[in-house]
Amino acid sequence: MTRVICRLNLSFTFIAILFGTSVCADNLDLDATSIVRNVLNHWRGLSSHGEMTMVIHRPDWERTMSIEFWSKGEKLSLVRVISPRKDRGNGTLIEDKNMWTFSPKVNRIIKVPSSMMAQSWMGSDLSNKDISRTDDIVYEYQHSLLGRRDVDGFTIYQIQLIPNEDAAVVWGRLVLEIRDDNVLLEQRYYDQDDQLVQSLRTIEVREMAGRSVAAHQRMVKEQTPDEWTEIIFDSMEFDLDLDDRVFTRSNLRNPRQ
Repeated sequence: MTRVICRLNLSFTFIAILFGTSVCADNLDLDATSIVRNVLNHWRGLSSHGEMTMVIHRPDWERTMSIEFWSKGEKLSLVRVISPRKDRGNGTLIEDKNMWTFSPKVNRIIKVPSSMMAQSWMGSDLSNKDISRTDDIVYEYQHSLLGRRDVDGFTIYQIQLIPNEDAAVVWGRLVLEIRDDNVLLEQRYYDQDDQLVQSLRTIEVREMAGRSVAAHQRMVKEQTPDEWTEIIFDSMEFDLDLDDRVFTRSNLRNPRQ
């Protein structure tokens, strides 16, 4: 295998039995939405900054990228390639529901249309939507708590997300497993025919900047299990005083942060 270093972190009944929970449906729905929202808030904080390593693995090659990222509130985020040199400066800016990419090679900022949000980001198994980490997972889905179980002193909630009728999403449903300290352990993606397409699984949870973080995750497609993308968060800090000018197209093209 050649190694290329390139630089740039279910049957409903069965589930109910497995998790052994039966509670009032109205309370479950309310709790489920709150749990999903809390995971997003826990992950981002009021603002965040960090560095991560992304590894794209294929049977005959492997590509590694180093990435720096910033976020502020629910609407603003910036992701920029640190290395390797040939990819350094490639970046993605998210402002609310708008996404722009910049490539130094062509020296152009390109707006990503909504029709391409499901497309691969930088050749990885993550989509543009995954990178944006928007609140769509809260507002474009109906949430229900399928069950809960206790593992190693934690309560793990299993939550199903069904898209709203007018939601611009490609998935038929999502199933999340979330630990009670707001750590996402797994996210499973099902198509419109209810076939499992891919899964994002947490490999390692670490304490970073005073909170538990899913520090090592792997995205793998069911049809090609020997092809996957891993994200390893090398450093993170939260609740910083970040200037809004960090999240501008000017800064995307000519980095000042």
